[in-house]
Amino acid sequence: MPATLLKHVWLLFFITACASVSQDHLSSNRQQQKNSNTAITASIQIDTLLIDEQPKPLTELQQTEEGQIVLQEGYYETTYKSYCLQPGTPDPTDRDAYLQSPLQTNRKDIVETVLRTSLQKPELEQKNIQLLLWSVVSGSDYNKLSWPVQLTAQQLLTRKQIFQLKGGVAGVVKTVAQHLPDARITGAQVSMKRLFESGANTYESFERVAVLREKSVVHNEAYKKEQWNKQAGGYYLRYFPNGYQQVKVQVYVPKGTLDSTGMQEGNYLLFDPVNQMAVPANSNAQRLGIGAPVVEVIRKIIRIQRDVPVPTKKPTAPKEQPKTSKEQQ
Repeated sequence: MPATLLKHVWLLFFITACASVSQDHLSSNRQQQKNSNTAITASIQIDTLLIDEQPKPLTELQQTEEGQIVLQEGYYETTYKSYCLQPGTPDPTDRDAYLQSPLQTNRKDIVETVLRTSLQKPELEQKNIQLLLWSVVSGSDYNKLSWPVQLTAQQLLTRKQIFQLKGGVAGVVKTVAQHLPDARITGAQVSMKRLFESGANTYESFERVAVLREKSVVHNEAYKKEQWNKQAGGYYLRYFPNGYQQVKVQVYVPKGTLDSTGMQEGNYLLFDPVNQMAVPANSNAQRLGIGAPVVEVIRKIIRIQRDVPVPTKKPTAPKEQPKTSKEQQ
């Protein structure tokens, strides 16, 4: 009898546990669906507000010396040059929805420097910048790059960064470690390295490896291409890639986001297109770094004083001693 009772107790415990797990799973699914529906509803509401409004050029707003855009209330857009940062993935198409993500890639500091400095040098050939970025993210030998690409690197990077690309101190001496495969490098990156080492001289040969001309795999059909993504600071952002070489960026700052001085709690609301990248929200398409605007513009630079210097006290002048009667004579 006790054994039978114990068996029923364990059975009851098992059923309760399964029901709890099942309920948690259902709750999680409902929450994900609720979040998705909330985002889609917000997008519909914003698009309804903007239905008769034409976006103003984002590049007409003031910028910091680093290229951050000082946002003001309103609806803006600009088309930027974009760059493939994940070789071996499909070219973006209308089936791919994009959102913003922090810049994450191999040799991130060098990639960000290339993109940021390109803002100041819009005359540089986009294909040479792309070849430089492919060489950086694939860990290719800088010395194998063509002269036009090396010349582009010299205009975008510091001497220290170029020294790093050449291998630094370790690169001066040939070592066996150079020939060992790096597990972090994908098959496409290995193919890119081989192309650079073989001296391939056409852009198309690299592009065929880096940008797959096939449909992306969509894994989240609920996420829509037109969906707005809310950012810290209360503004909204969305991306519309045109292939991997151009991306239209739209920004919406609702009324009431900024105070009467155009700030938030004494700070400018800044959008930095470079230290973020456009990533697919619903598929395995390309990850895109963002560079200079497609159309050259005159940048309106604003200097933002981030740290207010503490005023130094002026040294007090020594008091003049009264002259004696002898000195007066």
